[in-house]
Amino acid sequence: MRGVLKFVNSINPDRVRRSMSVTGLAVVFAAGIAGAAAAEEVNLYSYRQEFLIRPLLDAFTKETGIAVNVQYVKGGILKRMQEEGDASVADLVLAADIATLSQHVEADTFQPVDSAVLKANIPAQFRDPEGRWFGLTTRARVIVYSKDRINPSEIGTYEDLTDPKWAGRICTRSSGHVYMKSLLASIIVAKGEEIAQGWAKGVNDNLARKPQGNDRAQVKAIWQGECDIALINTYYLGAMQFNEAEPEQKEWVASIGVIFPNRDDRGTHINISGGGVAKHAKNRDNAVKLLEFLSDARAQEYYAGSNFEYPVKAGVKWHPAVEAWGRFHADEAPLFEIAKQVPLAIKLYDRAGYR
Repeated sequence: MRGVLKFVNSINPDRVRRSMSVTGLAVVFAAGIAGAAAAEEVNLYSYRQEFLIRPLLDAFTKETGIAVNVQYVKGGILKRMQEEGDASVADLVLAADIATLSQHVEADTFQPVDSAVLKANIPAQFRDPEGRWFGLTTRARVIVYSKDRINPSEIGTYEDLTDPKWAGRICTRSSGHVYMKSLLASIIVAKGEEIAQGWAKGVNDNLARKPQGNDRAQVKAIWQGECDIALINTYYLGAMQFNEAEPEQKEWVASIGVIFPNRDDRGTHINISGGGVAKHAKNRDNAVKLLEFLSDARAQEYYAGSNFEYPVKAGVKWHPAVEAWGRFHADEAPLFEIAKQVPLAIKLYDRAGYR
């Protein structure tokens, strides 16, 4: 056991990132370190890029002898599993947001799991009431702003972004992205459909440009002066701050400040990465063991230390850079309730003309 802990702690996340190249739509299939000779295995379909999780999977194999076979697909996993049906080799699916996990539940591609370990490690807010998915990390959807051009005292909530004084000053991703869908769904849960519709229209009216790019692109746009305010997930801040391969990103992130919205009412919206056991899992017990491993303190500390995410398990230390952004009041609305409102969120964006 001590050897496994030493193994995980010795991993250099930057070296791991530099050592692997995973293109957007590529499919990577890699056998676990135990290889073909392993007595047991688990087959993982992952929306999360393999280099982010491979060190943990190797540690799991080292501890249990269970080989982990990974198929990384940026999109299309749900459709693939539906087409494969009971012939699917998938045992476990890892996803990067609650909307995707919820889609799998709606499509009946997950099965319920009743695990005392998972219930102990993961607060009820971050797991499906029927045990069909479990959160493994969290991240906050924050407002970032130009330190040179914005007084942060003027922005305290997501709702403040609809003020006409911000016209032509906001950048965001496409409304079709799951992070944007989940954010609007959280506003529906907190404030109702009418206010959520007004938020979508108000922010759309204040956009500086057509929604585009990922969260890093929003920060770059602020640095370039295209806009002054944007919405991003917190872990991108750490990823840019410590990006040795593209050091210019350090300058981008140094130009912005961070606001955790709605501190004084419902709290800042958070999302999760997580997983669910496939409905037709052939190695169900091994899939549950891997989920339990990923929810335990050692894996949670690695997530926190390498990916700049917040652990779901209480008592696990945050990365110093993450700690430096400050503690905040997180929205306590159950994520499964927010996930239910994602279809309505899509309709509200469409009505607002938000691209």
